Amino acid sequence: MEMEYVKPRIGIYTVGLHAYWEQFNGLKERIVSYNRFIEEKLSEDAEVYNFGLVDSVELGRQAGEYFNKNNVDLIFLHSGTYATSSIVLPVHQRCQARTIILSLQPTPQIEYDQTDTGEWLAQCVACPVPEFTNAFNRSKIPFTVISGLLGLETQGTSAICNEITNERPEAKRAWNEINEWILAAKVKRNIQNSTFGFLGNTYNGMLDMYSDFTMVQAQTGIHIEVLEMCDLAAFLETVTSTEIGEKYKQLQEMFIISEDSPTDKLARKPTEEQLLWACKVAAAQQKLVENLDALVYYYHGAHGNEYEALQSGFIFGHFLLTANHIPCAGEGDLKTAIAMKICDILEVGGSYSEIVAADYNFGTILFGHDGPFHLQIADGKPILRGMGLYHGKQGSGVSVEAKVRTGEITALGVTQTNEGILKLIISEGNSIDGPIMKIGNTQTHVKFNKQPDLYMERWFNEAPTHHCAISIGHNASVLEKTANLLNISYSTL
Repeated sequence: MEMEYVKPRIGIYTVGLHAYWEQFNGLKERIVSYNRFIEEKLSEDAEVYNFGLVDSVELGRQAGEYFNKNNVDLIFLHSGTYATSSIVLPVHQRCQARTIILSLQPTPQIEYDQTDTGEWLAQCVACPVPEFTNAFNRSKIPFTVISGLLGLETQGTSAICNEITNERPEAKRAWNEINEWILAAKVKRNIQNSTFGFLGNTYNGMLDMYSDFTMVQAQTGIHIEVLEMCDLAAFLETVTSTEIGEKYKQLQEMFIISEDSPTDKLARKPTEEQLLWACKVAAAQQKLVENLDALVYYYHGAHGNEYEALQSGFIFGHFLLTANHIPCAGEGDLKTAIAMKICDILEVGGSYSEIVAADYNFGTILFGHDGPFHLQIADGKPILRGMGLYHGKQGSGVSVEAKVRTGEITALGVTQTNEGILKLIISEGNSIDGPIMKIGNTQTHVKFNKQPDLYMERWFNEAPTHHCAISIGHNASVLEKTANLLNISYSTL
């Protein structure tokens, strides 16, 4: 089961001054060619809606309506040459999509001894940008400016200056920023059109995790579908022996089956009965999430009831779903499910985790949980262990032991402020190879830019939800842009 994430919708237009076109032969065509180059680059990762050249107030109005009609997530305002701010303001008064101003110079240096006014006007892209930003600021229109080189790969036929700049660091930096905004827009579009299932309830007493479903939908667009254990039980009745066999084959391919733990008497070699039950439950779980984009779950009922046996098989199935782009967050933690989904859309994993302990000898913090791990970021094959009991929960079954592969990681927490506003907590670090406990939990040693005690004080002082999502790579920059587009506050540690 694979999930196909939709591409973001990106608007673009290029501005110039209408009076120039008759005065300087070929300038308009040249500016339009830059516009088409940007469109082609953006089209690699987005649906692009290119209005083209805007050089009058009336065209600005039309462009705003065009972007509204196509429901764009972002608008790139390409400064092609000088233009008055009165031309661009109507665009953004009509369409409220976030504005990114592109001040991308075609050449790194003007040929001073050969350049005439027409050539100069093709290079003076920065000239109107302060005028634009002043007008936007006074109109309370949010904006971001990206400056640098255009990054052309071929020389324009009418250009006097060298325009081949795709290998220049100023072009690479600018396009990295552009691509991060596109990724952030991808997160926004997919999050706002997603449905999260909420199965059961939030773990009793974990006050940091309780959230208002209306608040979450108001701030993210996520629709939350409330599910019952009886819904899952009904699907369990439909599971066939063939479906169990398919899950059992996946289990054998994806996991190392443990022997008894040498240190924990509760962690034993899984029995065949436990493995088959986990496979049957996994088949039912797959049916439950057919129309879902993520799942939040927890159940703690009366000891010995039928649902206790059902939830004892949860972990393997939720591991499979998370690996197939349906992030699953245990203990009813809706906010961390959002963090996991953001990471999954960005294709950087998103494993359910929490701070476990500090290792002051290694200078690391151990992150882990008994909940779903993302196979995409695993260090080798995970281990499947039998558990004599699930600590703090009802029942027993099988659990996953794994760690994140070494290298750059980013921890993403989603918390809620005392004003009821969602907030991202973003922290980059590095996963290192270190020993872990053989207790059937995920665990990873992470080294941050501060020693463990000082780092934890800083993290805790952000008043986080006590779970977070672990992703691979240093992703702070794109996550900050994601928060910006979702209009959610953030802190980067």
